[in-house]
Amino acid sequence: MTASLAHLYSPLTIRRTTIKNRIMSTGHDTTLPTAFVPNDALVAYQTARAEGGAGLIVIQVAGVHETARYTSHLLMATSDACIPGYRRLAEACHAQGATVFGQLFHPGREIMETAEGTAPVAYAPSAVPNQRFHVMPRAMSRVMIDEIVEGFGAAAARLEAAGLDGVEVVGSHGYLPAQFVNPRVNIRDDLYGGSFENRLRFIRDVVAAIRRVTGPDFVVGLRFSAEDSDLHGLTAEEVLAVLKALDGSFDYLNLTVGSSASFGGALHIAPAMAFASGYGAPAAAAIKRQVSTPVFYTGRVNQPQDADRLIARGEADMVGMTRALICDPEMPNKAEQNRFDDIRACIACNQACIGHFQLGVPISCIQHPETGRELRYGRIEPAGHRKRVLVAGGGPGGLKAAAVAASRGHEVTLYEASDRLGGQALLAQLLPRRSEFGGIVTNLTHEAEQAGVRIVKRTRVDADLVGREKPDAIILATGALPRRPEVPGAESAHVVDAWQVLRDQVNVGASVLVADWRCDWIGMGVAEKLARAGCKVRLAVTGYMPGQRIQSYVRDQWAGVLHDLGIEVIPYAELYGVDADTVYLSHVSGKTPIIVDGIDTLVLSLGHDAETTLEAQLGGFDGALHVIGDCMTPRTAEEAVLEGLRAAWEL
Repeated sequence: MTASLAHLYSPLTIRRTTIKNRIMSTGHDTTLPTAFVPNDALVAYQTARAEGGAGLIVIQVAGVHETARYTSHLLMATSDACIPGYRRLAEACHAQGATVFGQLFHPGREIMETAEGTAPVAYAPSAVPNQRFHVMPRAMSRVMIDEIVEGFGAAAARLEAAGLDGVEVVGSHGYLPAQFVNPRVNIRDDLYGGSFENRLRFIRDVVAAIRRVTGPDFVVGLRFSAEDSDLHGLTAEEVLAVLKALDGSFDYLNLTVGSSASFGGALHIAPAMAFASGYGAPAAAAIKRQVSTPVFYTGRVNQPQDADRLIARGEADMVGMTRALICDPEMPNKAEQNRFDDIRACIACNQACIGHFQLGVPISCIQHPETGRELRYGRIEPAGHRKRVLVAGGGPGGLKAAAVAASRGHEVTLYEASDRLGGQALLAQLLPRRSEFGGIVTNLTHEAEQAGVRIVKRTRVDADLVGREKPDAIILATGALPRRPEVPGAESAHVVDAWQVLRDQVNVGASVLVADWRCDWIGMGVAEKLARAGCKVRLAVTGYMPGQRIQSYVRDQWAGVLHDLGIEVIPYAELYGVDADTVYLSHVSGKTPIIVDGIDTLVLSLGHDAETTLEAQLGGFDGALHVIGDCMTPRTAEEAVLEGLRAAWEL
C-alpha cells in the first residue's frame, strides 16, 4: 500500500464491525433487480465492486412499506421473500472482504412513476407538492405513520437475518425523514408536526423501531443532505440543528448535498463534471465538527488521492466513490497497489449510470460497458484461435475494440488517420466545462497500450493497406463528419458548423444563431462558448428544450448557465433558410414562420453523416468485418464503446 494513501486504507470500526478501508460504494439504484428482490445480476454487479477492493458496499434502497414504491424496479423489504437474495448478495461480498449495509427507504412525496404508468398516489407528512415531479401528495394518517415506522424495523430485521452488517435509513435528498423535519413541507398540527421536537419524532421513532428488533452489533446509519440547495428545502443551519439533536442515535451519518424535490436541488444527486471534485465536502465537514457521530461524505469524488485528503483533513471518516466504482470496480485495489495510471477515472458524464436509471434500464458506464453486464462480460474469455485484427479508427469505439480484442489474445493493430487518438471526444472536451470528457481518450488509450495493441497514427486505412496486411478480421470505427445539408440562401450568408467553432477555425460575428437539430450537449456548449466570447447568441432547437436528449442533471444545470448568460432559446424551431443577416425558422408543428433578424453568423449543429468510404471499398473482403459506432450510424461515444466491446467478443 502506498504511504500517501494511508488514511484511505486504514480500517474503521463501527460498533463491532470493522470496515477494511474508507472507500464506500453508496446505495444507488441500478435497475438490475427483478421482482423487487436481489437477483443474479445485482449479486454479480456488487460482487465486482467487492472484488475490486471497496471496503463498504451499501445496497440500493429497499422499500419498507407498500407506499414506498417510487419506481417500478426498486427492491422491497416488506416480506421474507427478500431474504434469500440479500443472503446471496451478502455472502458473495463478504467472501471478498467487504462490509455490506442495506438502505431502508420511503420516498414520501418524491415518487417518479408507477408500474402501470399512471399518476401515483404519494403519501407525505402534509399535502405540500414538489416541483420536480409535480406530485401533490396525500397527508399520512397516524395509522400509516405507525405502519411505516414499524416497516423500517421489520425491514431491518429481515436484512439482519440475511446476514447484512447494518442498514442505512435514507433521509437525504428530501425523502420522507427529511420531509418530516422540514417546517415548509411538514405543516401537521399533531405529535409529528409543529415544534422542532415533534418534527424529529418520526426519525426518532424509526431508529427506535430498528433498535428494538436488531442485535446490539447491528449497525444503523442515517443518510442525510448537509444542505438541500432548494428554495423550500432544508438549509445548512436547519440540518445542523437536526443532526446535533440526533447525535448518538445513529452509528454514522452519511452526508451528501441536494434534494430530489426541485430541479436545482436534484443536480446534486449525481453532480456532473461542471462541479468541482468534492465540492460538497465543506458542508459535511461543518457538521462533522459539531457532532461525535462518524461522518461519511459522498459527492463528486472520483480519485483516491482526493478521498484520502478529505479523511486526512478530518472532513470525513469515509468517502463515497460510487461513480468511480461504476467506471472502474478495481479502483481500490489499483490504488492500493500504486497502479494509479491504470485507474479508469470517472468523467461524470452521467450518461449511462444515472442516465440509464432514469430511462428504466440497467445502469452501466460509457467507458466501461462491462458494468451492469457482469453476467455476460464480467470475465475476459481468451479467444479460441488467435487472429490478426485490424482496427480502422482511433476514437473511443476503436480503442475499446482494440483493447478487448488484444486482451483476449488476438494480434491487434489500430490505425488512426490523424496524429491524435480520440475522435470526436477531442471535440467534446473543448466544450465549456467539459474538459474532463477527454479522460475517456486517456483511459481507453492506456487500456489499449496495456493490452499490447500496436497503434499506428497518421495512416488512413484503404483497400491497398488491407491487402498488404491481410487481417483475419477488420473492425471499422471510422466515425462521422458534420452534416452540412443544403440551406437555402447559404451562399449569401456566413454559415459555419459546430466543429469549426470548437476548433477556432472560423471568425464568428457579434450576433449568432445556433441551429441545433441534435438537442444534446453540442448546441448548448457552442452557444455557451460564443456567449462567453461576447456574442449575442440565440439557440434554436428542434425539440422542446435544449439538451432534451442528454441526462437531466447535466441538462438542467446547463440550462441555468444559458439563462444566466442571457442566451435566447427558441424551442420547436427547424432551420428553413438564411440570407445575409436573417435566419428563417419553421415551427415544427405550427404554421407561422419564425424570422430572426440581425444575425451575422449561422452555426450548424445538425448532426453527422457516417463515414462509410472504407466500408464501401471493402465490399469484397472475405474475413470478418464489424462496423461499429458512428460509421454504422451517428450516435454517441456510449454506443461506440459498447459496440467495440461486443465486436471484440465476437472475434
